[in-house]
Formats: sequence, structure tokens, C-alpha cells
Amino acid sequence: MRHFLTLKDYTKEEILEIVDLGLKIKKELKGGEIKPYMPNKTLAMIFEKSSTRTRVSFETGIFQLGGHGLFLSNRDIHLGRGEPVKDTARVISSMCDMVMIRTFAHAMLEEFAAFSQVPVINGLTDSYHPIQLLADYMTMIEHGKSEKIVAAYVGDGNNMTHSWMFLAAKLGFELRVATPQEYEVDPAVRAEAEAIAQESGAILHFTNSPQEAVRGATVVTTDTWASMGQEDEKEERIAAFRGFIVDDDLMAKAAKDAIFLHCLPAYRGQEVSESVLEGTQSVVFEEAENRLHAQKGLMVWLDQQR
Repeated sequence: MRHFLTLKDYTKEEILEIVDLGLKIKKELKGGEIKPYMPNKTLAMIFEKSSTRTRVSFETGIFQLGGHGLFLSNRDIHLGRGEPVKDTARVISSMCDMVMIRTFAHAMLEEFAAFSQVPVINGLTDSYHPIQLLADYMTMIEHGKSEKIVAAYVGDGNNMTHSWMFLAAKLGFELRVATPQEYEVDPAVRAEAEAIAQESGAILHFTNSPQEAVRGATVVTTDTWASMGQEDEKEERIAAFRGFIVDDDLMAKAAKDAIFLHCLPAYRGQEVSESVLEGTQSVVFEEAENRLHAQKGLMVWLDQQR
């Protein structure tokens, strides 16, 4: 049995298998063929952090695979309200076939997985967002950007940045990360990613200059400056990230055929301009749809490992 907590736990071959399976299932769906890969299976979806894309993609995905999704917010269950995580894990995993958790502390997810009898999927934590990277890479493949990748991440050194670092390190491509000085990536995560990169041949470059990161890049991506739980820092962050907006001037420094990615929700005029988000290089809404297809591939793959 396997869990999907971070990309660092997976080999390059396994990541590609999952994405390829997602592409296969997507092709079948677009051709009018819905195959019940997981008939009568139940997915428990635990949300301590709310979400549009994660909720809709997982609930729709398990339904299309022939199963059923259970939405469980922290108002619906005892998790975090007196019952230990390990007890909740043992109970839910005895009744369901798979669990997806979207929460704050990554340690909570790890504890749940340690006591779960079924595969656990990281729907997002404050440290990592690996399911988004499956969708991002699927989108890159579909737009011919999976060879000789030079990716530029501009913004906060957050869970998205950490996940991009592990995707690049595992697959062996070049990633340039541009963050303000006070918002750089976690040093421990950076050290782990760099160790993996030494083996794969990946190039990880860290800078405080968005222009340096984006120059010649084939993929440009960013994320909100203030994630959920950081609302009280919003004004401070807007000031700190001045100059880190992905606008037309910055995109002009990328390769002419570069694509723009964003995990959404996007705040126009902050991390990205309206013209870039709605422009011809933006593939963010295809990327958002690919959450559905990539996660279906992941769920089927995990189910097959049991």
C-alpha cells in the first residue's frame, strides 16, 4: 500500500506512470467513455482547509471512477475537536477505501497516514501541494513543454514552491525560484531537493530577481502571495512582494512560446496581471481542469498498489 504525501516519496518512473494513467483516463472521458476503474469504492475527503478545485475535482473524479465521495469538514467529524488523529484515522480507514486530506500542518497528515489502513492523499498542507504538480505536469505535456524544461517560479517560497522543487529534482529539469529575501523556501526542504537533484541532474537555482528567473523560461508560474491562514499578513506581504507580479513585461523575458501556469485562485493585479492571466500564453483553466484527470489517475494507481 502507498500513500501520496509528497513527490519526494516517488520515483520519476512512478510520477510519469500516474500522469500517463491520468492522460489515458482523460482521453477515454473526452471520447465519451467512462470506465468504472474503482466500482463501489469510497473516498473520504477531509477538509480542514476549504477549496473549490480540490472539492469538485475529487468528488467528481471518484464518481466518474464508479465510486462515492464523502465530504467531511472539521465541523462534521471529531478530528481536532478532542479525538486524537490516530483514532480518527483508524476509524475512517476501516470504513473507507481511500482518504484525501486538505489541512494545515503536514505533521497531522503524516500521523493520519501512519495509522491508516488505506491510501492517504495529500490534498494540500502548509508544506506541500503535490496533487497540483501532477496537474501542472500533465498540462505541460499537453502543451509540448515536457522536454528541455526551464521552469520559473516567481513569488512566495511556500507549499507550491516546495512541490515544484521536488518535481524538478525527481524529473531532472531546470527550475529557477525567485522570492523576496524574507520569503525564501524552507532551508531543510531545499537541502532535500538539492540532494535529489544531484542524482537526477536537475538544476535548482534560487534568486531574489524575478527577471533573472524568467529569462528564457519555457514555463512561468506563480501563486498567491497570502495563502489561507495568512490573511492577517496580507498588507505586509503585498508591500514585500512589490516587483514580483507576473505581468506582460516579465513574461516578455521568457521564451516566446512559454506557457503561464497558476494553481488558482488568482488575485489579478497582485501576483499576476489581468492581461497575463487572460492572455494567449495562459493555460491556467486547462491546468485547473487537469486536477480532475490527474487525480483520477492517482486514485486508480494507488488503488492498484493495494
